[in-house]
Order: sequence, then structure tokens, then C-alpha cells
Amino acid sequence: MNEYIILSLVLYALGMYCLATKRNMIRLLLGIEILINAANINFISFSRAIPGFIDPLAYSIVTVSIGLAASVTAVGVIILVYAHRHYGTLDVRVLKRLRG
Repeated sequence: MNEYIILSLVLYALGMYCLATKRNMIRLLLGIEILINAANINFISFSRAIPGFIDPLAYSIVTVSIGLAASVTAVGVIILVYAHRHYGTLDVRVLKRLRG
């Protein structure tokens, strides 16, 4: 179980690094996806905390979470495509200046 928690922490740190340092909207969306996957791995690893017992509720919740993450990613990609078509850039700092 410790290996999965360490993997989850590494993925969480990688996702937070992407959100904190990247300026491209595609990379930000990938960072969010990495964070969601880290949470799913953590949830599954803690569902097996009791030896010999696997909680099926955790697997069903993670399955729903994967479906919702796919939906959010699809909507995010659509927003990215329209932002690139309209403004010609995906740089977050440039798009912040367009507020008005």
C-alpha cells in the first residue's frame, strides 16, 4: 500500500508543479488531469487498507470520477479550441490582459 501512496504523492506534486509554473492552457489542463488521477489512486489504495477486504464502493466512485474527468476534459478542450481560434494564443498571461 505504501507504494501506491508514494505514487499518488508524486503525481500530486507533479500536478501542482504544472499548475504553478506552466502558462500554456493545455499544460494546465493536463496538470488538472494528473491531480484527478492522483486522487483516484489514493482513493483506491485507501480502500484496500484492511487486509483481505476490498471496498467495492471505492471502485464505483473512482469509475464515476473517471467518467466525470473525461467530460470535464472534453469541455476544457472545446474551450481551448475556441480560445485559440478567437485570440490566437493559449498563454494564460496574455489572456488575462484581455479582461475588460
